Amino acid sequence: MKVVTLTINPALDKSAKVAEMIPFDKLECFDITYHPGGGGVNISRVLHRLKVESHCLFPYGGKTGEHLIDLLEEQHIEVIATEISNLTRENFAVFNTKTKLQYRFGMPTSPFDEKELATVETLINQHVANNDIFVISGSLPKGLPIDYYSKIIKNLTAKDVKVIVDTSGPVFNEVLKNELFLIKPNQKELARLAGKQTMTAKEQETFALQLVTSKTAKYVVVSLGKDGAFIAHKNGIEYISAPVISVKSTIGAGDSMVAGLIYAITKNETPTNMLRWGVACGVAATLSEGSDLAHKENIDKILKQV
Repeated sequence: MKVVTLTINPALDKSAKVAEMIPFDKLECFDITYHPGGGGVNISRVLHRLKVESHCLFPYGGKTGEHLIDLLEEQHIEVIATEISNLTRENFAVFNTKTKLQYRFGMPTSPFDEKELATVETLINQHVANNDIFVISGSLPKGLPIDYYSKIIKNLTAKDVKVIVDTSGPVFNEVLKNELFLIKPNQKELARLAGKQTMTAKEQETFALQLVTSKTAKYVVVSLGKDGAFIAHKNGIEYISAPVISVKSTIGAGDSMVAGLIYAITKNETPTNMLRWGVACGVAATLSEGSDLAHKENIDKILKQV
């Protein structure tokens, strides 16, 4: 069994700190860092720290795309990249050291042409084999059809593949038309999937279990932010609370949670332990600055508390 992550909308993540956020003033930034970004990319980074190797598949373009690849190779991540004509986007996060608040700026991506999309699909079919874990994570660039992820999944139905999805919006609704192994919505995303603005805890549990019994997903993991998460599976619902910590950054916390879940899956852990690893990795990510994600020493520390 191997893990293949797909990031159709990767980014070069740039983080900085400022002493104070003042409108119209020229703000002096310090502690500038660059990290590879995007859902699947982040998942591959955390999996590597957990000693689970993955194949990190994504399109890239221009100097920012080359920088993204260089950073991943420095971290010894197995890269499967295909070049496209558009520049890889650069996201930006600023941490205000006075207020301890973080501001995140996400840049859009230009649409791909059909030939470039076909190349991505060919790479997926080449590298995803029977019994593999295939992870689709992150947003879809504007201009791509909302059923693009569904099309990819349908092309893999002949193979016995565990498909894990973490996305949002109308794309998520389309993906749910397939039989999936695991999905990880947050509370807002779960409500949208149910066609509601908000849901009570009981409604969340009921809907998550409906997704399991309808065979939409074998496991539904719902992240509850600072309160932890719950997992729905054939035997019911289980909760794991998150310890109270001082948050440095929320970037990649959800991706880190998915990496923890995948780690436990590769070790054939129980649903309870899957959730423990997921929550521990998600919380550990918030102990790192910028987009540095979850580190093993912090994961081990949090595991003892959940």
